[in-house]
Amino acid sequence: MLGKAKTTVGLDIGSSAIKVVEVEQRREGPRIVNFGVTELVPEAIVEGEIMDRQLVVETIQNLFEEREIRPRQVNTGVSGRGVIVKKITMEKMGDQEAREAIHWEAEQHVPYDINDVALDFEVLATDVGPNQMQVLLVAAKRDLITAHADLVREAGLVPAVIDVNSFAVQNVSESNYDFLKAEVVAMVNVGAELTNINLVQGGVPLYTQDLSQGGNGFVETLQKKYQVSREEAQLALHSGEQSSLDIESVVRGYCADLVTALERSLVYLKSNGDTDHIDRILLSGGGALTGGLRESLSEKMDVPVELTDPLRRIECRDDLFPAEDATKLGPQLAVGIGLALRKAHEK
Repeated sequence: MLGKAKTTVGLDIGSSAIKVVEVEQRREGPRIVNFGVTELVPEAIVEGEIMDRQLVVETIQNLFEEREIRPRQVNTGVSGRGVIVKKITMEKMGDQEAREAIHWEAEQHVPYDINDVALDFEVLATDVGPNQMQVLLVAAKRDLITAHADLVREAGLVPAVIDVNSFAVQNVSESNYDFLKAEVVAMVNVGAELTNINLVQGGVPLYTQDLSQGGNGFVETLQKKYQVSREEAQLALHSGEQSSLDIESVVRGYCADLVTALERSLVYLKSNGDTDHIDRILLSGGGALTGGLRESLSEKMDVPVELTDPLRRIECRDDLFPAEDATKLGPQLAVGIGLALRKAHEK
């Protein structure tokens, strides 16, 4: 008798919602077999800090129960100030030697006590100069990783992989789109409180940054400006031009900050001899659906901007996504799908 296909579960713990995605790992390719989204009450998680731990734990447990998701091992992700991703150049050496040397190298690039961070790395190129290699360094504060893992365990789950949210978005994007080798793609994930920026070329992250701005800022600005409820502000943002509230100025303000961050990243990359331009922008996250955001960003950056479709090539269980929901839910599930696509043994 054939054994049951193995499934992996991606758990995206966001500031405004918990998202879970279950993917069946098949020989002919991955297939999404289950998903769930539950909104969190405002202030449950603020700036990455969990204010109501019991509520978040119960929300995760209830979501797994409601969606009847059985696997206990999950892939989950972190982002924010405690995560640093940097491309560095170091002396060429073998994998084991590099693993030992990376701590010393990281001390030159990480603004935290090296004993307080968890490190990982990936060799990107072994021929960047005389006896030199290029390495992608990933550092995360240990207390951030520990707190995240503890939360997952409190919900009765096992953290199989703790990834970086920007990498999860890159993973799902590369599974659904064909990128030219020389093409520079800005993958921008607009969450509730953070915007993850990842500039990628040829599968290599050139520059990764998290901005302390997101969809909540749109909502709060509208609430203050028009004295409306949170629900009314959210409805206005997602109904776009049909709204009686002027959301254009709010969106333009956010875009101006995002464009400044993207332009600064290009200045840095140009000084390193990497690139001086962006060819296209892919938007994901719940905030990506904000009315007028895509058009405003495209106008300011003068490049094509599109919503990431994480279901473009990945097969789904029949009737899992009603047609009208797939378009709305897709960008919001990008991190969760990207996490679920990752197998535990992958580096």
